[in-house]
Amino acid sequence: MDMEYRRLGRSGLQVSVLSFGSWVTFGPQLDEGLGADCLAAAYDAGVNFFDNAEGYEAGKSESIMGRAIKQLKWPRYSYVISTKLFWGIHNMPNMKNTLNRKYLSQAIDGSLERLGLDFVDLVFCHRADPTTPIEETVWAMSDMITAGKALYWGTSEWTADEIRAAWDIADKHHLHKPLMEQPQYNILWRGRVEFEYARLYRDLGLGLTTWSPLASGLLTGKYLDGVPDGSRGALPGYEWLQGTLTDPDRNTKVRNLQKVADDLDCTLAQLSIAWCAKNPRVSTVITGASRVSQVEENMLALDVMPRLDAAVMARIDEITR
Repeated sequence: MDMEYRRLGRSGLQVSVLSFGSWVTFGPQLDEGLGADCLAAAYDAGVNFFDNAEGYEAGKSESIMGRAIKQLKWPRYSYVISTKLFWGIHNMPNMKNTLNRKYLSQAIDGSLERLGLDFVDLVFCHRADPTTPIEETVWAMSDMITAGKALYWGTSEWTADEIRAAWDIADKHHLHKPLMEQPQYNILWRGRVEFEYARLYRDLGLGLTTWSPLASGLLTGKYLDGVPDGSRGALPGYEWLQGTLTDPDRNTKVRNLQKVADDLDCTLAQLSIAWCAKNPRVSTVITGASRVSQVEENMLALDVMPRLDAAVMARIDEITR
């Protein structure tokens, strides 16, 4: 099956339904050479959206992706690239865990420098900031777009109320409105996308670029017998994931989902990615990989999507409810 492209929310921008993100892999698991190989494999499969963030490895992930894209000589018109701002990389006041105007105006310049770009297509507020007035953040993000440093802005892991408040401020002052949200979404993590945001799709035309379709690897089945060496759960700094990855209740669901995948003659990872992409509210599903073979396996989820009929979807609901 060829790559499908969907509009990002109410915008005219088209993004590939499967995209490629650099969280975790670019830096801890991937050097520049392998990073470029994985990017090239995704691009050759029709992926046009590449997701990054300032907070991934304190800027190193952006630098690796920027140099890899330069090495691959992709024309700038052929891809959509994002960054996300909030965590900061300088341990001082105004420069971390904030969305104030000073931080945002300087952080975007740092990201562009590391990526080697004049502008990013998408920029996200990586988390909400309860200490900065939303109005200040909305003006700063809108000014970033007016200055040509980004084309669209959105949020990541904001509540529905926070997104609506930002949208209303932008609407009132005729500013650039938040267009998209980047929430976690997978078979085992559904509440926010399917329930909390339900009215925002209709009312605001909210688009979604969802992350963690494999629940940090849980939905590959590789954690059924504990945390294997070399896996994400074994990485230094990711110990917080281990409780989730070895949770008995979740792993019982994973075992039952594996049977569904077997019946469809696909891997559990392909089933999980295809399931996310079946949701028409999802503009793009961000996939990750530390090997070219993983990129190629993930892209085969496109062939699984047509097999997910109502009966299969109901079976998955029954297993995970």
